[in-house]
Amino acid sequence: MYVTREAAKEMNKNTEWVDYPGLWSIYIFILFFSWLLILSLLGCSSGLAWTIVHLSHFIVTYHFFHWKKGTPFSEDQGIYNGLTWWEQIENGQQLTRNRKFFTVVPVLLYLIASHTTDYQNPMLFLNTLAVFVLVVAKFPRMHRVRIFGINGEQ
Repeated sequence: MYVTREAAKEMNKNTEWVDYPGLWSIYIFILFFSWLLILSLLGCSSGLAWTIVHLSHFIVTYHFFHWKKGTPFSEDQGIYNGLTWWEQIENGQQLTRNRKFFTVVPVLLYLIASHTTDYQNPMLFLNTLAVFVLVVAKFPRMHRVRIFGINGEQ
């Protein structure tokens, strides 16, 4: 008598890739491969290579996850123009598995980079600043919180 329905799938093309199987493994593989690449190309220490990976990860993810608004697709008719990628994933639902994963990754990168540089300045300061900004930007309390732009637009 009762009809069972499957939950509606994410319709946002900008964020639907988050639910792909194996995404977490690929994400970690890319970070590890980046470390190997930096280590071999620059010939630097392991700690410096992890710090470069951590800071690069911070710059890229902060820009694309927490700064840029909207989507690159026109099919959404501008529905998401006022939202960052982080606010769009899983329709804004907080504390989901994917959000927790994307929060834990910078913390783990911070711990690895700080430990391998023996907690020495200035690397410790840079790593701490990066992880602090990135984790605070992911707090549920920061959802739809905006810093006003130069010309007053929100």
